[in-house]
Amino acid sequence: MKILYVSQYFPPEMGAPAARVSELSRHWVHAGHEVTVLTGFPNHPDGIIKPEYRGRFRRIVFRETIDGISLVRTWLLPFPNRKSHERILNYSSFCLSAAITGSFLDRPDVVIATSPQLLVGLSGWWIAKLKRVPFVLEVRDLWPESLAAVGVGDPNSLLSRALGRIAGFLYHQANHIVVVTPAFRDHLIRKWRVQEEKISIVQNGVETELFSPGDGSPLLRDLNAEGKFIASYIGTLGLAHGLQTIVEAAETLQRIESNVLFLLVGEGADRERIQALAKSKQLANIRFVSQQPREKIPAYIAASDVCLVLLKKSDIFETVIPTKMLEFMSCG
Repeated sequence: MKILYVSQYFPPEMGAPAARVSELSRHWVHAGHEVTVLTGFPNHPDGIIKPEYRGRFRRIVFRETIDGISLVRTWLLPFPNRKSHERILNYSSFCLSAAITGSFLDRPDVVIATSPQLLVGLSGWWIAKLKRVPFVLEVRDLWPESLAAVGVGDPNSLLSRALGRIAGFLYHQANHIVVVTPAFRDHLIRKWRVQEEKISIVQNGVETELFSPGDGSPLLRDLNAEGKFIASYIGTLGLAHGLQTIVEAAETLQRIESNVLFLLVGEGADRERIQALAKSKQLANIRFVSQQPREKIPAYIAASDVCLVLLKKSDIFETVIPTKMLEFMSCG
């Protein structure tokens, strides 16, 4: 089967969206399918094109092959994942660029579009319609509900209503929908009147060859953190994660001279605020580490006494199982 997979994110970008697309694509290739991933030039989350792609970015479209996957990287407006208007420009530019570039690709047997972000679905729908092939929508975030959950914008705002209309359109135009939890399926059936037989559940998984028990002592030496109790948050430092809780815990533990050291590893929309908050409280027991390559993450997990999985208190997040939790468990 010829599969066209549309995703704004793909390695070397970090995070669950890029990892899921990469891992599924590799497994499909190993199963004998011909997989093309239509994606952007890597710039997430800091908005800076990765050095090895800067010269290629000027080509507008760049092709490469990784692990048997045919990659088509198309132009977008790179912006850091911080301000709402910049994210809108980033998302919209990829949506338009992917729709145009995808129109000129060879006809696949199926088009799969994955969110986040939602507008990728419009690109996938357009390409599938133009090529007259089935359109599969992979729903990894609920839009616009997830915006309200992280406190971005008014649920009754023009933006939220527009996103709701786009989501509803895609749910009903898709020939099939893939969700990552049973709760997502139930939500689509209840709120959006999607037919149950149109939905499949493919839960997040973990690459156990990469994420397995290991020795964290070399990294502890490098971090000069031997003898500390390491509590690590590893992943996107985003608005959904309620990271102020870690700062509050660190402040309490510093007062009682605890031996706990908090490691926050990654980048994201909330990093600057959380880092400034920790600095204002003069917390010596929080250390921020820049985003690390995926292959180094198991070492940080192995060096940790406890790994933290945080989400803001919201009904919508009760439906979510973060991929990082599976990776932590796989490392023992």
